[in-house]
Amino acid sequence: MPEEPIRLAVIIGSVREGRLGSTVAEWFAGRARRHEGLDVDVIDLAEIPLPMVLPRFGAAPAVEASRALEALTPRLARADAFAVVTPEYNHSFPASLKNAIDWHDRQWHAKPVGFVSYGGISGGLRAVEQLRLVFAELHAVTVRDTVSFHGAWKHFDDEGAPTSPRSCDGAAGILLDQLTWWARTLREGRTVRPYTT
Repeated sequence: MPEEPIRLAVIIGSVREGRLGSTVAEWFAGRARRHEGLDVDVIDLAEIPLPMVLPRFGAAPAVEASRALEALTPRLARADAFAVVTPEYNHSFPASLKNAIDWHDRQWHAKPVGFVSYGGISGGLRAVEQLRLVFAELHAVTVRDTVSFHGAWKHFDDEGAPTSPRSCDGAAGILLDQLTWWARTLREGRTVRPYTT
């Protein structure tokens, strides 16, 4: 009997106009769809108008927030693993990404998170290192290897295809292998013994 596919949510963290994030995410999602045993869901935060103002602890969200959460929360809850596609803004990650993270809690618990970053000379790696701290607080497991595009704009052609596919496909394969291993292991663990904080 074949194993149930791993549900991988690919989250586009940037909502900036003219962003490269959707190009990077579509390439990675395409690569993930060719990886055995993955069911891929691309979540574009630019399409989900989450307010920046969160309700008081214990209070219900406003109507606008409730609609946005209806579009996002079930998809995060269903996911077995996450791949966060992030640029680096001022040595950190976008506010839109942190906002989406902060609107949620247990949806991240005991699940693996991988990173696909892009930017200038650092390739977004400073954003990734800070996100590792955020996800640790949310009881998620971040995988070691990343996919990183330094000087990212030169790595994709006008059609959104990588200019050096062999190297980035290799890095994506390693990341997807790690995400798959952790996702299966943690899903089995949550099935046998529910995760509690």
